[in-house]
Amino acid sequence: MRKVGAPSGMGPLGRSGVVLLTYVLAALELTCLFMQFSIMPYLSRRLGLDSVAFGYQQTVFGVLQLLGGPVFGRFADQHGARAAFTLSFLASSALYLLLAAACIPALPGVALLFASRLPGALMHTLPAAQMVIADLSTPEERPAALGRLGLCFGVGLIFGSLLGGTLSSSFGIQCPVIAALVVTLLGALLSATCIPASTKGASVHAQTTPPGKPKASVFDLKAITRLLLQPGVLPVFLVKVICGLPIGLFMVMFSIISMDFFQLDAAQAGYLMSFFGVLQMVIQGLVIGRLSSHFSEGALLRASVLVFSVVGLAMALMANVFHFCLLMPGLVFSLCALNVVTDSMLTKAVSTSDTGTMLGLCASVQPLTRTLGPTLGGLLYRSFGVPVFGHVQFAVNFIVLLVLWKQPVPRKMDRAQ
Repeated sequence: MRKVGAPSGMGPLGRSGVVLLTYVLAALELTCLFMQFSIMPYLSRRLGLDSVAFGYQQTVFGVLQLLGGPVFGRFADQHGARAAFTLSFLASSALYLLLAAACIPALPGVALLFASRLPGALMHTLPAAQMVIADLSTPEERPAALGRLGLCFGVGLIFGSLLGGTLSSSFGIQCPVIAALVVTLLGALLSATCIPASTKGASVHAQTTPPGKPKASVFDLKAITRLLLQPGVLPVFLVKVICGLPIGLFMVMFSIISMDFFQLDAAQAGYLMSFFGVLQMVIQGLVIGRLSSHFSEGALLRASVLVFSVVGLAMALMANVFHFCLLMPGLVFSLCALNVVTDSMLTKAVSTSDTGTMLGLCASVQPLTRTLGPTLGGLLYRSFGVPVFGHVQFAVNFIVLLVLWKQPVPRKMDRAQ
């Protein structure tokens, strides 16, 4: 794998300015997203939807993001960072515009609420940011650079949840939606004017469309799935999916677990999520980067799976929220290390012209969990209670750990070439 250099055409901002703006845009998008998440249950209740209907619209959003992730990634590879960011922010603006309309009593709120889920297929600012960071960083710098996006996620989680609750309580439930609409329109403007058309370099563009061959469609499923069949890619991708599924099921059910099992009210649950956000900011933004400079990615991947197993065993034994708080640092470390390391390894395993598509596939893992989670997680919770999530997490990750120990990550993916 050749070393990635900063492509020409970075404009007046330069490479460092583009990277900084990418982090800012990711933080803005995530802040708006968590503002939306904080008011959706209350807006659904005001429109007369029960918990089943609320689950349906959550599933619709998850399915659309699952299907749209790989297609958006391929669009980003073919049309560049500027087009990808602008499209994502315009899709977000459309979602918040429909949500704002759903808040108007004279309009059909339920229909508009479900219609607002449709633009979610193209809301992939974080994968677009990951593509830019991957394109503008060397293989040695990539884990730390991708890890800093955890700071953006933490900022979005903390400030989005805080602003969503504060604005809706003070000015009405439509206020956070309108604020998010204004911010995403600003994000689209910044993307169209300040993000370079491409971050991949002229030589890569010359390779993506060979003379005499028609340009492949963004919906070319063969071109998308062939990435998974490249040497060493599928095992790492499967580790990402399999190890992330148990904790994903737990997080999908967390709002119910916090009320029923931990006996927390809404404010206390918000404090707990803020603690989660702070931990993610510190661990993914600071700790993972430092560890990646001292240990190989294969070692960090095995460490994340090992800690997942230990935390899962402890989760099966926890009895209250204090026990869960003690487990959260290990849980967040495992989650951050798994996501950052696998994203870095997978983008190194494919050509520079395919990093967006690969990150789009990676971005589909979380929507897959959100799609399966409400049904599978609810069934497990009703049948076996909270300890079952710990048992499943321990068993799944322990088996994966044994496989990784016997069949270590290929050396060409474990090191920057």
